[in-house]
Amino acid sequence: MDLLSNPFASIEHLVIWLLIGFSVLTWGLALVKFTQFSRLKQRDRKFQKLFWQASSLNNAANLLQEHTGATAHVAQAGFAAIQVQDGGQTDLAHSINHQDRLERALRQQIQRERRALESGLAVLASIGSTSPFIGLFGTVWGIMDALKGISASGSASLETVAGPIGASLIATGVGIAVAVPAVLIYNYFLRRLKLTAADLDDFAHDFYSLAQKSAFKLIAHPRKQQVAASQHLVKEAV
Repeated sequence: MDLLSNPFASIEHLVIWLLIGFSVLTWGLALVKFTQFSRLKQRDRKFQKLFWQASSLNNAANLLQEHTGATAHVAQAGFAAIQVQDGGQTDLAHSINHQDRLERALRQQIQRERRALESGLAVLASIGSTSPFIGLFGTVWGIMDALKGISASGSASLETVAGPIGASLIATGVGIAVAVPAVLIYNYFLRRLKLTAADLDDFAHDFYSLAQKSAFKLIAHPRKQQVAASQHLVKEAV
């Protein structure tokens, strides 16, 4: 039985090509996730270094215009939660206690960052858990086809039996070969996800402590104050 002569000639061949597709998808996702986590780590390190060098929360808020990343997004959500205007705000969103609003904003933003980092991991987990069974299905189907061929030939010699059944076992081997890297890659990025989430939790806790010193209130974003002042000067000139 030549598996490469006509790859779509039977279900067994389809199973093998499906597993090959899973393997390509696994390594493609591994490359994408590695790039994603590497860039995120660099951005978070750079932002946190500058954040802790800032002299005040107002100065730290200016960094949000120039940096992106999970930590910057958490900080942005925190600043938005404790930000108030000079004249006060009367809408329902800002009538909530600033402390409660900050806790909720930080928690929700961390969850958003986790969901963004989790994308693709479910696919890796599915490939790792199903590939051996898909390969086994191909093997069972191939053995059934081989037994039918042996029955039709009327010969049960070792040469007649070993060849077709041995070829059928290829599907199981391919399934295992696809599953093992998928499981290892999934576990690796799952650990990185947990470490990143833990770092975000630590930063959120520190941000909360800083906000507590300012009574969970931050008077309008410095850049917004500058824009408002410039608009006021334009109106006076007119």
